[in-house]
Amino acid sequence: MPVPDYQSIMLPFLKFAEDGKEHSKREALDKLTDYFKLSESELRELLPSGKQEIFDNRVGWARTYLKKAGLIETTRRGYFCITEKGQELLEQNPDKINVKLLKQYPEFREFVSYKGNKSGSDVLKEDEETTPQERLYNAYQEISEELGKDILQQMKTVSPKSFEHIVVDLLVKMGYGGSDKDAAQAIGRSGDEGVDGVINQDTLGIDRIYIQAKRWNDTPIGHSDIRNFIGALDFKHAERGIFITTSTFTKDIVEKVDRSSKRIILIDGNELARLMITHKVGVSVEDTFELKKLDMDYFIEE
Repeated sequence: MPVPDYQSIMLPFLKFAEDGKEHSKREALDKLTDYFKLSESELRELLPSGKQEIFDNRVGWARTYLKKAGLIETTRRGYFCITEKGQELLEQNPDKINVKLLKQYPEFREFVSYKGNKSGSDVLKEDEETTPQERLYNAYQEISEELGKDILQQMKTVSPKSFEHIVVDLLVKMGYGGSDKDAAQAIGRSGDEGVDGVINQDTLGIDRIYIQAKRWNDTPIGHSDIRNFIGALDFKHAERGIFITTSTFTKDIVEKVDRSSKRIILIDGNELARLMITHKVGVSVEDTFELKKLDMDYFIEE
């Protein structure tokens, strides 16, 4: 089954604590994994940040909301137990626990109200399936995807010389070439709508990588281009290469490269835009947000 949303986790979470005993977060996570019969691959699904499993995150938010409603309480770091209020709710035998039900508790309503708004309006949608953390990451991903499209459109309209400089700048920011000057000397032989040359894999120049870059619009890279590139690697006795394009690679070309004895990295237009965003090439920081979490160690008394 797909990873359940955080509201679907609330009732089985509270029922798990129904015995009134103290339980750990790890224990709850294991029990809920068995309850929802999640596979290993489903448990490994990550948030867009790549730093936390989705199921772990959703269990955490279900626990937070139950706590904010006063249905469970923290007993010590990493441990919790059900409250009398939580027991009373389970005695009513609800068929589900969700945000709509939790809003019957004043402390939860206060938790979800937006204090910056004079009307104290509710900022939590009752039909929302994703956690606040997921929504934040998803919004960031959506903005990044739109930015990537804008970057790629610009890359397709710049001059061959500008495209060359952008590729050099990106590779240097990624750690290749040592410096802009070294990289420019290594790559600076312009070809048709792109650049051809070699660049140092490391700052000492021990290993070198052959570069092919094609500034194309929408036509996928052809077999002849890949064959010529592999041939160029053979001619130069090179084992590694990077093929960069503003266009795309067909599936059969990707498979052909995978079967090659050479170590060739293919970077299509979307990946090129993503790398430029990651390494801050052609983009500027508009705003910065820090996502913080409670540091329980700070509050532990010696």
